[in-house]
Amino acid sequence: MAGHNLAYIKIGELEIIGYSVAGEETVVAMPQLDVCFDIGRAPTLIIPINNVLLTHGHMDHAAGIAYYLSHRNFCGQSAGTILAPQNLLGPMRKIIDAWSRLDGNKVPANLVGVKPGDEYQIKPNLFTRVFPTKHSKGSVGYSVIEKRKKIKPEYAGLKSPQIVELKKQGIEIDYPLEIPIVTYLGDTQYVDFSQLKYIVESKILIAECTFYETEHSERAEAGRHMHINEFAALVEKLQNEHIIITHTTQRTPMRDIRRILQDVLSPEKYDKAILFMDKRQR
Repeated sequence: MAGHNLAYIKIGELEIIGYSVAGEETVVAMPQLDVCFDIGRAPTLIIPINNVLLTHGHMDHAAGIAYYLSHRNFCGQSAGTILAPQNLLGPMRKIIDAWSRLDGNKVPANLVGVKPGDEYQIKPNLFTRVFPTKHSKGSVGYSVIEKRKKIKPEYAGLKSPQIVELKKQGIEIDYPLEIPIVTYLGDTQYVDFSQLKYIVESKILIAECTFYETEHSERAEAGRHMHINEFAALVEKLQNEHIIITHTTQRTPMRDIRRILQDVLSPEKYDKAILFMDKRQR
């Protein structure tokens, strides 16, 4: 079972855990941020995570919704929050209601419909921002961003009483600062995400690259997925410190995927790239 063979990556203090194979299952959890991008078949490890950020409704990304919510209720946890494209909320409610009847117990759920441009608070100072992708109707991606306030340089040397006095006078002594931590594209065709600064500057980019062989470019276009040539063109425009590649196809062996990545990506980008399901990296 996929849930018993989860990928595990550690970047600084952040863990990235999950499973992502095209057409089979995709679930990518970051426990320290309290978010799970997509839910796959809801492996047990992700049940305690309070926020599921669903990109679209395809079965391999969304099948575990009811189990996740029901199992949280069984364990005495609060209702899980699922952010999802607005057009999916009606069908999701019907699924949850149907499972409630089958189970004989109401399945509590906090469903939040989102659209591009929306923000949702995950923790104090931690937000997710929604942006459009190009895969299925209403599909979206998510960036998780820390928001801070930083004191303006001209006031940096002041002592606390002076700062208090300036605040009493209504003087703005600080300015908002955004620190993009991670961006999750979900399934998508090529989009020039370099137009969005918070994606360009995300420390971690989690991006699909489904097809790698030249003859598979038409398959990628038909399924609205990224081919390696499009993926390479995209990441060259971004400034991410780490690039995690998900949704790899089983049509191409992992050793061939490694070779193709090395051939197509620049040395700088190749050094930053991590194949999520590559067992050699665990």
